[in-house]
Amino acid sequence: MRRISQSLWFLLAVAFLIEAWCWDHLEPIVARIVALIPLRQFKAWLAQRISTLSPAMTLPVFLVPVAPLYPLKLLALALIAQGQIVAGVAMFAFLQVVGLGVVAFIFDVTKPKLLQMRWFAAAYRWLIELRDKARALVAPTIAAIKAKIAAALGGEGRGFGARTLRMIGRLRRRVRATR
Repeated sequence: MRRISQSLWFLLAVAFLIEAWCWDHLEPIVARIVALIPLRQFKAWLAQRISTLSPAMTLPVFLVPVAPLYPLKLLALALIAQGQIVAGVAMFAFLQVVGLGVVAFIFDVTKPKLLQMRWFAAAYRWLIELRDKARALVAPTIAAIKAKIAAALGGEGRGFGARTLRMIGRLRRRVRATR
């Protein structure tokens, strides 16, 4: 029973980290989209409107835009259940990206007001701590997988695969440094 519990917690941590990873990496994409289409003006307009709201009235502004996505996600799950796996998974993935994008955009605008509410600030801190715990739980497995991949691609770190992984790592560090 303990092994099943550990496996379940591990899978939940992985699922949570996937969501957190999407959230962290979707923000720059949303920023690029905002730069391409006139969302910057909409964001300024929305920020101005939100500044007039109380923190409690800001909460619906944060929650309501993603509400229509949930019935569509259920439809995607129904497609999967009916055997239309590719269509259902594609629809679910698309809705997940759209939902995370909308939430990231709206959260960026509403965050200062929302964090004024003690319960929301506590929940936000709890989620950040949960993400850190999930990363710590999954880190040994990720390290082992990376070591196996590095060993398979380049042996002791001298081969083409190891050089390629180091080059990718340097590129990732440069990208992160520019954020």
